[in-house]
Amino acid sequence: MSFTYPSFISIFLPALEGGGAERAMLHLAQGFAQCGIKTNLVVAEAEGAYLDMLPPGVKLVNLQAKAPVLVSKTLALRQYLQQVQPDILLSALDIASSATWAKRLAGVSTRVVMCVQTNLSQQFRDHQPLTGGKIRPQLVRWFYPWADQIVAASEGVAANVAEMTNLSLEQIHVIYNPVVTPAMQAKMQTPIAHPWFASGAPPVILGVGRLVTQKDFPTLIRAFAILRQQRKARLMILGEGDQRSKLEALIQDLGLTNDVALPGFVENPYAYMAKASVFTLSSIFEGFGNVVAEALAAGTPVVSTDCESGPAEILANGQYGKLVPIRDETALASAIAITLEQPRNSNRLQQRAEAFSLNTVTQQYLQVLHPEMNAPRSLAS
Repeated sequence: MSFTYPSFISIFLPALEGGGAERAMLHLAQGFAQCGIKTNLVVAEAEGAYLDMLPPGVKLVNLQAKAPVLVSKTLALRQYLQQVQPDILLSALDIASSATWAKRLAGVSTRVVMCVQTNLSQQFRDHQPLTGGKIRPQLVRWFYPWADQIVAASEGVAANVAEMTNLSLEQIHVIYNPVVTPAMQAKMQTPIAHPWFASGAPPVILGVGRLVTQKDFPTLIRAFAILRQQRKARLMILGEGDQRSKLEALIQDLGLTNDVALPGFVENPYAYMAKASVFTLSSIFEGFGNVVAEALAAGTPVVSTDCESGPAEILANGQYGKLVPIRDETALASAIAITLEQPRNSNRLQQRAEAFSLNTVTQQYLQVLHPEMNAPRSLAS
């Protein structure tokens, strides 16, 4: 079935921090622009690690929303909608529903699509002191149903949104994230000067993500300590965050200083993924798990926690990588050890990753964003 594309789409984000949701929205903006759609990337504040990664053909709009951030960004977004009036406003990481409020205050016909990138219940539990206790879950319950449409990054996220909002699953679209891009695949071929990736060196276990409690890198480090007792190997974790000092202390306590590296945020993690022996996700929860799909695209074997939500869907319930319980270093160590011994079938993993390609996902979004498309259900399968 063919669809008429919207002529003007805006994507709204709080900022361009170095997280998976922001990267997914940058990719989606790129996909829209490549389809000839006028595309704005609207941010409450122009800051973050991805600020210099704006895709060609996409205009950055800085609302310059200052404290109080919630009120400020809602009013600034209202003014933007009144002045510009895009056909679609796709809003991500918008817990307090600024986009739906801004549309009502602006009195415009722009259709607001809430794009939910994480398991909200898990996020609120993980950051309860920072998210207003029970206030933000109530905001989701009250105001997400105001959106013209809701898109969830996984079936698990959709189920969580349905539970929180009392919407039916049939009212929520499921579209996986646009992870695999031609530029990413080209970056995988970039040489790495790090000696750990030299020919004949011990295998490298790789983790990628913000150094925050959600990613549970302590469990990965403890699992590596178990593995290290059995064989030579090294662990590298790419990313930055507020847990760095705690992770460094744990590495020292376990006597792993020479075998574990924390290089910080790396602009091109894909080259590391392509050269790692095993990619490991140790998260307590996810919305989708972009890095798991990226590792598959690199042809690298994956071991992941079976967390809510996303990784099990990406790995087809274990068909394309091993799944272990969360917070279980023994099971994680065992799965990594088994994976290291198994033959690598990169072609099979890369074929699975085609389901998360930029072109595939962009077309799924455009079907959902078509004005006559009002019958949700999963386009991800």
